[in-house]
Amino acid sequence: MVYSPFDFNEAVSHRKDYVEDKLSEGSPVVGLSFKDGLLLLTLRKSQRKIFEIYDRLIYSAIGNQSDIEAIRIGAIDVAHREGYERSPDDITAHRLVGFSLSPPLKKLFGDTLNAPAVIRAIFGEMGETPNRDLFLILNYDGEFSQRSSYAVVAGAWEAEDKMLETLSDYSTECTLNHAIKTALATWAAGALEGSNKRKSLVADEKQISTEIHDSSEDAFLGNALKTMELEIGLLDRHTNRESKFRLLTADEIKLEIGDTLPIS
Repeated sequence: MVYSPFDFNEAVSHRKDYVEDKLSEGSPVVGLSFKDGLLLLTLRKSQRKIFEIYDRLIYSAIGNQSDIEAIRIGAIDVAHREGYERSPDDITAHRLVGFSLSPPLKKLFGDTLNAPAVIRAIFGEMGETPNRDLFLILNYDGEFSQRSSYAVVAGAWEAEDKMLETLSDYSTECTLNHAIKTALATWAAGALEGSNKRKSLVADEKQISTEIHDSSEDAFLGNALKTMELEIGLLDRHTNRESKFRLLTADEIKLEIGDTLPIS
């Protein structure tokens, strides 16, 4: 059998459609740099989604849980090995993503004989000051991009665009309280956009006329907080603890944002 470039491009297109369909129901993740640290926020139904990778490095992702875990374990192994063999200062998000994680994902995506990874990941790296914080977004095809101040991942490009639009005026010179509230509003904007897109696609596939009733983002968030668990991972810039990372407890979150939201 002759395998033409057209066949390869068609196969890659099918793989892209397959992965993005799988990602479409993923709960968005928001990353924000702020005055006293860096945080990742998401809402989840079951498994934990935010993890420490190494000192000053934090990670989350949407996709298949097995792929999320494989990337997490791979990142931890590489970071600790290089930290031991070289220096902890050599462990950066860019080195980890660009040299260790991106190439195998790119190779796997191009291998049409094996299933691609279903993942879109976000890595946060905390610097000494907010203007030295950075985020790296790693895609299922091995491509990655870098952002400062804030970053998002979602199951649809339209959802990510909506989230970035929400964050367009965000300033890192803010408190944890403001950062959490901003991240929640951003999550709601992306999750609602993704939900409306899925409803529209279902209506198109069934060739029916279905009006999509947009709820407000506040109402959507309120409903989500009743059925999902809010998870916030924090890198604390000023802590005296050896580990800069911790997950905020429900009591800590309520202390920051009050009882105005139905946090379980």
